[in-house]
Amino acid sequence: MQSLDWLVIGVFCVILISIVIWVMRQKNDNSADYFLGGRDATWIAIGASIFASNIGSEHLIGLAGTGASSGMAMAHWEIQGWMILILGWVFVPFYMRSMVYTMPEFLEKRYNPQSRTILSGISLISYVLTKVAVTVYAGGLVFQQVFGIKELWGIDFFWIAAIGLVLITAIYTIVGGMKSVLYTSILQTPILLLGSIIILVLGLKAVGGWDEFMSTCSAVTINDYGDKMTDLIRDNRDPQYPWLGALITSAVIGFWYWCTDQYIVQRVLSGKNEKEARRGTIFGAYLKLLPVFIFLIPGMIAYAINVKTGGAFLPLDNAGNVLSDAAFPTLVSKLLPAGLKGLVVCGILAALMSSLASLFNSSSMLFTIDFYKRLKPNTSEKNLVRIGQIATVVVVVLGILWIPIMRSIGNVLYNYLQDVQSLLAPGIASVFLLGICWKRTSAKAGQWGLVTGLVIAIIRLGAKVYYSIVTDAAQTWFKAVFYDFNWLFFSGCMLIVCLLTVIIISLCTEAPSAEKIQGLVFGTATPEQKAASRASWNHWDVIHSVIIIAITVAFYWYFW
Repeated sequence: MQSLDWLVIGVFCVILISIVIWVMRQKNDNSADYFLGGRDATWIAIGASIFASNIGSEHLIGLAGTGASSGMAMAHWEIQGWMILILGWVFVPFYMRSMVYTMPEFLEKRYNPQSRTILSGISLISYVLTKVAVTVYAGGLVFQQVFGIKELWGIDFFWIAAIGLVLITAIYTIVGGMKSVLYTSILQTPILLLGSIIILVLGLKAVGGWDEFMSTCSAVTINDYGDKMTDLIRDNRDPQYPWLGALITSAVIGFWYWCTDQYIVQRVLSGKNEKEARRGTIFGAYLKLLPVFIFLIPGMIAYAINVKTGGAFLPLDNAGNVLSDAAFPTLVSKLLPAGLKGLVVCGILAALMSSLASLFNSSSMLFTIDFYKRLKPNTSEKNLVRIGQIATVVVVVLGILWIPIMRSIGNVLYNYLQDVQSLLAPGIASVFLLGICWKRTSAKAGQWGLVTGLVIAIIRLGAKVYYSIVTDAAQTWFKAVFYDFNWLFFSGCMLIVCLLTVIIISLCTEAPSAEKIQGLVFGTATPEQKAASRASWNHWDVIHSVIIIAITVAFYWYFW
């Protein structure tokens, strides 16, 4: 890092601080102002926030690292970003009509209070154990690699970078709430995109161009069935990414994440109306087409350069193996000239900070609205904001305490995140999907659908921990199902079990009344509600949605 790089980083920080100070001067008098930015966000702010919130450590470290280690297979999870369109076209009308703050609150309106409590608990725990901890861990790792500093003042620089990132982000999130998240995203998104595109261009130049890159990677066979590193669709016998399992599970995770997860949907709920919310999802879907090209492919480029340099490009871990998770920061530190390196570091900072800020805001909102306010319904709006700020501090502390566990996970960072999400998604997705599509879905069915998904997930995770330790365990049907069974096929089967659970219990229990599900299920909207939804979109919204789907299809065709 040279003086020009530090100057660029300094300018970025000054602009960021200015935005935060401006946001602090805005009113945050009530919980709607603090958690949803006053519900007056435009489509640009919503789309930028969706993208910036999504792009975090799992992309800068995990996705690029997975590209360097296994090639194109993980692209399924990114290209399924077209499902943001389902959020905009299908779910936005239901969410906006219900005027809810959180997704658990929506489940309470559709089902019962127990469903709300279960989803709130699952969401909060998963945020701390996966997203917060993963982002903080990766922040420390990436800055340690980029700056090339092992220790500072006798302290491991990893901890200085990780905790510094958390504290800075926590401060502006606590004081500014959702408005800080939205308006800093407008600054962070273009910087992130520009920096990542620069990495892609310089990486391709270093490896000898696109054709040379494809030639080098396509020469690598990654399984016993002839599949290459550049193949998106792999043999169904592939032990890690069979094509059928990858398609099904990436769709299940995509539906859950983009359409029902508080972390993403909260950005849409901040929209001033249905029109702005839907257009924000369309803009976000356009942006979400990019990560495969600006993160996964650069990881593959790092691998190609490493091959061409005889293994001299990427660093090695303590065991002498290539450290795949260092692919993106290594590209930054070795390929970029002064000034540009500072710009890309700003982009990395932007990605990590925006992702963390969104996590802090969503977590504090879940606790405040779904737990504290329900226990003390008469709490003033001012005190709810204060409780939300305290909850953010608690989430920060818990995330930091989990980092040592994350450091032991290392090279499987992106796989760790997707594995956990593949277990969380089926139960939640089945309850939301049937909840808005089938009037007969009962309150008890929604509640037990969530419980079924949670129990199966806990058993699977417990089995993975146990059999990873006890390597000489006897081969039983339990081990075959809950440990040996491919994680992608397991998630797909789990979705079927959860859907059947909801359907069977619905048929055996009392159907909800027409009044309870008014406006929350297809076929229950009033003429006024239908007219309002129809007036919120025009032919341009349809055209842009078709373009996004066409690009997705073209991607599958090219890398098939």
